[in-house]
Amino acid sequence: MHRQSTFDNVTLMATAASSPHIFLKEYEGPVILDEVQMVPEIFRALKIKVDELRLKDSESKNGRYLLTGSANIMALPRLSDPLVGRMSVKMLYPFSACEILGGKGDFIERLFFCDFSKSGAIQASVNEALRLATFPEISGKKAREPAEWLDGYLMTILQRDVRMVSELEKISLLPTLLRALATRAGGLLNDAEISRDVALNAVTSKSYRGILQAVFLTFSIQPWYRNIGKRLVKSPKGYLTDTLLLCHLLDWRLDDMRKRKPDLYGRVIENFVATELLKILSFGNGREQLLHFRTSDSKVVDFVLERPDGSLAAIEVKTSDTIVPSDFKGLKTLQSVAPNDFKCGVVLYSGKDVVPFGELLFAVPIDRLWH
Repeated sequence: MHRQSTFDNVTLMATAASSPHIFLKEYEGPVILDEVQMVPEIFRALKIKVDELRLKDSESKNGRYLLTGSANIMALPRLSDPLVGRMSVKMLYPFSACEILGGKGDFIERLFFCDFSKSGAIQASVNEALRLATFPEISGKKAREPAEWLDGYLMTILQRDVRMVSELEKISLLPTLLRALATRAGGLLNDAEISRDVALNAVTSKSYRGILQAVFLTFSIQPWYRNIGKRLVKSPKGYLTDTLLLCHLLDWRLDDMRKRKPDLYGRVIENFVATELLKILSFGNGREQLLHFRTSDSKVVDFVLERPDGSLAAIEVKTSDTIVPSDFKGLKTLQSVAPNDFKCGVVLYSGKDVVPFGELLFAVPIDRLWH
């Protein structure tokens, strides 16, 4: 049985910060330390304790400390460096649609084999799935409850947790920066443009973006490219880690957005697919990389999954009920660039049928993500 201690408790936090070695002696057995990023002093003491345990008892040296927190310590070298080689890191994301609707979470594995058969998961529209695939506290709740909870969550992260992991001169600009990133969800990250909107210089803007990523509010997807002579865009794309939070920041209801702001709705659904792929990748032992593809003449593929052996599967996201051949131009370009490695390309859309559009190319209903 693990004992649990949370550094949300001010007394425990003060004790651990002032005397980390003594604090750890009080927790000799397996222990869970929550919000561990709030006590950076404990990491050096943990290193010493883990090394001692390794010398004394090599058979049961692993799993003595479970460290949890709302900041990615791997993005904070002063915290993570003492424990390099002594820890295994797991990311715990909000609910995924397949998890809460009863799917198997094997979409990516099946994608590489062009297998789009349905499982027995609960039927749900993409908007319903998006409302469920969020933080446990607000999954499936009525509109007002998520809004109030998300406001409190953002205040805690941006006012408390950020102060714990970094000293920022202009911390008051973080909410503005986060909203600027929300309006650009699914777009290329251009720090010069972002900095102008937020009144920061480009270097500071990039640094602050790193902080937002370190506290799990945003993430980026790197470009896919090879040394093959074709001119490819090599900028990352930015997304928010939770799509319901994205909608909250945009201040639009999903149903209204689809009718009145279809372009914005398309970016929201792309963000949703990005987060679902990220979550599915975190489920298993797969080693696929999540990337994107863009040429200098605007041939685009929203998501490219690459395995260590170089094999590729690619996904384009559309919100329409019908698909036309021109929707596959980006996928066909990628297929021509890497013909031997290209295993499957799909356009996810709002229709109901799987439709072939050429060799290894298919229009696929978006609900296959969770079925």
